[in-house]
Amino acid sequence: MKVGIFGINTGICARPDVARRAARAAESAGFESLWTGEHVVLPDPQVPPSPAPPETAMADPSVWLGFLAGVTERIRLGTGIIILPQRNPVELAKELASVDVASGGRLLFGLGAGYLEPEFRALGVRFDDRGARTDEYIDVLRALWTDEKPGFSGPTVRFDGVDAHPRPVQRPHPPIIVGGHSAPALRRAIARGDGWYGFYVDLERAKASVAQLEAIASEHGRGEGLGRLELSVTPPPRTGLDDAQRYRDLGFDRLTLLPDTKSAGHLMRWIDETAEGLVRKLA
Repeated sequence: MKVGIFGINTGICARPDVARRAARAAESAGFESLWTGEHVVLPDPQVPPSPAPPETAMADPSVWLGFLAGVTERIRLGTGIIILPQRNPVELAKELASVDVASGGRLLFGLGAGYLEPEFRALGVRFDDRGARTDEYIDVLRALWTDEKPGFSGPTVRFDGVDAHPRPVQRPHPPIIVGGHSAPALRRAIARGDGWYGFYVDLERAKASVAQLEAIASEHGRGEGLGRLELSVTPPPRTGLDDAQRYRDLGFDRLTLLPDTKSAGHLMRWIDETAEGLVRKLA
């Protein structure tokens, strides 16, 4: 079972010196991947369903993973997640291809549809059609990454007679991992994703999500050209070896762990202790 670390661009890891130390330590300790989160802005004051206080530091995923690509060699670099309908998909395709090239083909592209209306409003982006645009934007990214002569004509995105290089190192493209727990998100993962990612999901909810995904796949089938759906999950903090093995028994391929840390020193100790108590035993 693969083990990653979530939050390499947030909180204390939004400091480049801490992120650099943590990334190198995680790579040396045998972790498989590092994952960013994303909110461009957060509501002030914090009100539900906002996940964090407005002063929470959260560096841009593409910029931060490009930085970490330059200070690591092997560890995979994931977005967990990028809020896709808030982005221009043509521009994002170039950003993510650049990260994949800079890292030598280590990008894992996790995406979601978003849920904070104030964030969309601040960006001047529609909130009500975010699901449909998420689906469309995934198709736009695929076209720009894989088509010999990219072109697209959809409800909100249209282009032809253009091209964009460099293309991603990974062929046909970096893994597309769909995050979210709603029925539309699960259907999107089955129809368009190489993987599904659940954030802060306990074992009971994980079991229910796997059952829902299996039911959707049985009823509708996978999208054309897609293989087995890889399953990733961020469990609650302090997940031990027994629970990790239970996630594996449910069919999960990757644990993306959320460190329960408040200082750089504590984070480094957490990396060492988790590598010893979990990572090496699940390998």
